Amino acid sequence: MVEPFPFVDVSGTPYERGRQHGAAVPKRVKRSIELYGGQLGDLGYDAAAKSRLIGEFAREIEAFGAHYVEEMRGIADGAGVALEDVIMINARTEVIAKAKLEKNRPVGAEEELDDGCTGAIILPERSATGELIHGQNWDWKAECAETAIVLRVRRDDGPDFLTFVEAGGLARCGMNAAGISITANYLESKRDFTQAGVPLALIRRKVLEQEHFAYAIKAVATTPKACSNNMMLSTVAGFGIDFECAPDAAFPLYPEDGLIVHANHWVGQVALTKITDTGTPRVPESFYRDWRVRKLLNEAGRKLTVADLKQAFFDDFLTPHSVCRPPRLNDTGNLSATVAMVIMQPAKGTMEVAPLPALNRIFTRYSLTDEPMTLAQAAE
Repeated sequence: MVEPFPFVDVSGTPYERGRQHGAAVPKRVKRSIELYGGQLGDLGYDAAAKSRLIGEFAREIEAFGAHYVEEMRGIADGAGVALEDVIMINARTEVIAKAKLEKNRPVGAEEELDDGCTGAIILPERSATGELIHGQNWDWKAECAETAIVLRVRRDDGPDFLTFVEAGGLARCGMNAAGISITANYLESKRDFTQAGVPLALIRRKVLEQEHFAYAIKAVATTPKACSNNMMLSTVAGFGIDFECAPDAAFPLYPEDGLIVHANHWVGQVALTKITDTGTPRVPESFYRDWRVRKLLNEAGRKLTVADLKQAFFDDFLTPHSVCRPPRLNDTGNLSATVAMVIMQPAKGTMEVAPLPALNRIFTRYSLTDEPMTLAQAAE
């Protein structure tokens, strides 16, 4: 039996929200810290070197929004951990990469891509209900089934939002009460870590704070980044767009026949004339994962349902290197898996999440307004 992800509901000032978050899931916050702090220890970072490294990212985050640091301070106090460890969770992609660069260790050589996943947006013209559907499979460390949560943030200064996130983090994928949704897929390029930038988790959080889709696009397309990333944005009004982002550029991809599907390789023709994709050695299966999801959706018909998207994301073609990945040791000995399947219906204000979907087909429905509900097992 795979346990559902805990639901954490927070409100109040940024600090109060953070404190509620940390106090609700302290063991999961500490497990997040173990996963990424352990990597720094393995790289030879003592306490002083770790503080120096994380401090660089704390300054980037504070310049982007001081309230983010206040919320992280609350998480740290609520969970009984150090603030710098919560900052590390929120900047873990960048922190680990910078640590490797400082130690002359190749970035990505010891593990698979961070946030490897397959995402999709179904626009209203392809939806059986006429309502947009947005979802993804998140492939990463299998241990993150022990750290992830679904966080509902009730805000006085903007739209409420739901996010599926590692405990201690401010956001990952999610949607808000203004009908804006975001998922993301890791990309690599030769431009990565050649400049400072805002940690990716904070850019995603910024998106979820927006009332207007234009400002969500602005947050993704114009915020300087330290590394590449693919971000898929949608609005309940009936539009979706994908941005393949290098640290200093964003290349838009528009829907084709009412669909956007993306995995972990660059596909935009403009981007490919400017970017050298360095991620292929670690996720060669990316080249058929997006093809499989698109193929299965198109074979399901012109009018698609949530069940159709789930079925595409459950795909086990060429398993274990598949759209839905069972827990397995990767080439470097790390346990990798599809940690979660996340399906969002912004018009309904709901997010359905299944932990470890290669082993488990039971979803929990989380809501912007209601309590979580366990759903019947998905059809085979």
